[in-house]
Amino acid sequence: MTVDVTARTYMITGPEPEWWYRDLVSCLQATFGSLLIREGADPLSVLGAGWRFLHLPGDVRSEEFYYPCPPDESGGADLGAALAPHHALRARWWQPADEDDVWREVRETLADDRLVIAAVDNYHLPFRPAYGDVHAAHLVVVYGLDETRGVVYVSDAMPPAFRGAVPIEEFLRSWGSANPTDVQDAFFSDARIGRRCLDVRLDAPPAPLTPELLGGFLRTDVDGFTTAGSARTGLAGYDEFAAELLDRCRASDAGALRELYPFGWGMQAQASLHGELLRRCGRQWDDPALAGAGRAVEAVAHAWTGLRFTGAHGLEDPRAVAPDIAHHATLLRGAYARAVDAVGAAAARL
Repeated sequence: MTVDVTARTYMITGPEPEWWYRDLVSCLQATFGSLLIREGADPLSVLGAGWRFLHLPGDVRSEEFYYPCPPDESGGADLGAALAPHHALRARWWQPADEDDVWREVRETLADDRLVIAAVDNYHLPFRPAYGDVHAAHLVVVYGLDETRGVVYVSDAMPPAFRGAVPIEEFLRSWGSANPTDVQDAFFSDARIGRRCLDVRLDAPPAPLTPELLGGFLRTDVDGFTTAGSARTGLAGYDEFAAELLDRCRASDAGALRELYPFGWGMQAQASLHGELLRRCGRQWDDPALAGAGRAVEAVAHAWTGLRFTGAHGLEDPRAVAPDIAHHATLLRGAYARAVDAVGAAAARL
């Protein structure tokens, strides 16, 4: 692929973006995975290195790609640092600065041989199953722009998976959508897209993953889960989150369940990737305890399914599903406690 400024065609050089997908991840991890592969990094080693619980009350948004980001030293929030706390991954949201030329920053990024992650509304994308039917906030990778032919080149690893050209007019509708409230999707509609994009950079290549390095990561995990902080973090933070969720359900607050689904997906995806990484390392290093810790963390990911889906099916009557929410929240709490113990034991041996 080449950059032809005269013809106003901008494409990344080299091969098209690779798809990266796991069953429990959202478009957030999938798109970041494609960019990390492009940078020569292993997505699982980067996105699966960290594991924590963090809930920011009032912060949850109805987007598939929501993820809690604590403020950094500058007062902003770095999504890359939140997803990969042990690596030099940085990600900031931006929007076109020039309404008369909304493609300028995209052209510049592609001409610099870098990919763009764009927020979109599935309702307007011909390759998504929700096309013309359901509004929902989503992320895709943009790897080319041909203004002469009137197409944008898009890659999306989320099933059914797509890589190819989309008419500019349809992409613009998706990229600039108001994403209005849609009764068919209470979790990812009603969140304006606003032509948002992510500038993602890996400032330094990841160091080779060794037992010593991973041991340090795991000790950070355990400290985060067992040390009380000012925010809702760790096991204590989970207890606060679960207690508030149950109280709101008993008060018939459907908003609690609308927030549970996107918030829980981020926590579920992170646990899934962390567990897979530990299993892989345990197998490669012939360390059954580490592999077992990975399975324990993956059990946390699967326990999130029961809580998230119970909430999804209880939207119309939160009070009626409160006992089931309490049951699944208790199961998830037990899974977290067992996984923290297993990770701590594995870390002590590395």
